[in-house]
Amino acid sequence: MFSHTSNRQLLKCIDGTPSSFDPKNKHVIGVLIGEGVGSEVVSVALSLLEILKLHTQREFKLETGGLIGYPAKEKYGSSLSSEIIDFSESIFLQKGALFCGPGGERFVYEMRRQFELYCKFTPIEPLPELIESGAIRPNQVRNTDIIMVRENMAGIYQGEWSKAITNEGEVVASQNFAYTQSQIMQILKVAFKLAHKRRQRLHVVLKPGGIPSISELWWECAQQMQAEFSDVALFQHEIDNAVYQLIANPSQFDVVVSPNLFGDVLADCASLLLASRGLSYSGNFNSAGNGVYQTGHGAARDIAGKDIANPIGQIFSLGMLLRESFHWPEGDNALRQAVKTTLQRGIYTSDIAPAGCGTYGTREFGEQVGHSLRQQLQGLTL
Repeated sequence: MFSHTSNRQLLKCIDGTPSSFDPKNKHVIGVLIGEGVGSEVVSVALSLLEILKLHTQREFKLETGGLIGYPAKEKYGSSLSSEIIDFSESIFLQKGALFCGPGGERFVYEMRRQFELYCKFTPIEPLPELIESGAIRPNQVRNTDIIMVRENMAGIYQGEWSKAITNEGEVVASQNFAYTQSQIMQILKVAFKLAHKRRQRLHVVLKPGGIPSISELWWECAQQMQAEFSDVALFQHEIDNAVYQLIANPSQFDVVVSPNLFGDVLADCASLLLASRGLSYSGNFNSAGNGVYQTGHGAARDIAGKDIANPIGQIFSLGMLLRESFHWPEGDNALRQAVKTTLQRGIYTSDIAPAGCGTYGTREFGEQVGHSLRQQLQGLTL
C-alpha cells in the first residue's frame, strides 16, 4: 500500500506556491465554525490543537470569523458576506490558513471564485482500523490510496443560470458553463506533477458522448501535457464507469483529475471506501498557496445538536492544514496516530462502529482522541 507519508506536501505540485514556511513565524488560523454540526466537530479538532500546542515551540494565533452558508444568507443576503471576505483576506495576508466547518447554500463555490481556489485535493486513504466497518467489502478497500484532484473555477458549478417564462407560460431553467484551455492546463499540471511523485498513474474522468466539446478539450490538453511527463501513464474514464470502478476496483486508481461536477460526485462516492462520509476531508488552494480546509461532508442539519457527528474528517482536515500550510507533518502525524490509537482501543462513533460495539458521542470521542494524543506526546517536543 502506498504510504500516507508520501502524500505530504501536495502544495508543492502547485506552481507559484511558496516552497517553505518558517516555523518561527506565527501560525495564523482563521476559524469559520459554520452551521449544522460545524460547532460540534470544529470544537473537537481545536481541542486537539490545544494539546499539540503544549508540545511544540511553534506559536499559534487563532481568529474566529462570522456567519457562513445559510445563516449568512439569511442575515446578509449572501452565503459569503463582505465581512467573511475581509476576514479571509486578513488571514491570508498574515500567511495563515482557513479552517472551516460546513457552510451551505453557495458558500464554498463563492469562496473558491473569490480567492481563485482553483485546485481541490481530496485524499482517499482508508484506515486499516475501519476495514470491517463500512458498506464495502474489506477486500475491495485494501490497498486503496487515491488523491482526487478537482478543478474548482469553471464548469457547471461556476456557470451562469436563469429562469424564464415563455409566452406560452412554460417555465424554462437554464445553466451555461464553459472551460478554457488555460484553466484545464493549470489543473492538469498539478495532477501530472502529483502523479509523477506517486505511482505514475493519472486518471482523467470525462463524458465524451454527453459533454463532447469540453471532454474533447480536456483530453487533448492531457495528451499534450503527457509529453512533459513521459513517465506518467494516462487513462481516460467516463464518469459513470469511473464511479463503478471506484467501488469495484479502487486500487487501480492513483491520482484522479476531473472537472468540477465530476470531482464532486467522485469524492462523495469514494467516501464509501473510508467507512463513512464523516472521515472525508479536503483542501482548496490557489497559486499563492492560500488554503481553505474543510470536511467532505455537509452541515448534516438533521443530526445537529445530537452529539453523534463523526469528528474524524474535521480532525484530519486540521492535520492537512498543519502539514500543507505550515509545513508541520509531525503535527499531522500526531493527530492521525491519535485517531488510529483511539479506534484500536475499540472507541467509535455510531456511523463506524462494528456490529455489537458500543458507541461514543462526538464530544466524548474527541476526549478519547485527546487522551490518546496526550499519551503519545508525553515527554516529546514536535
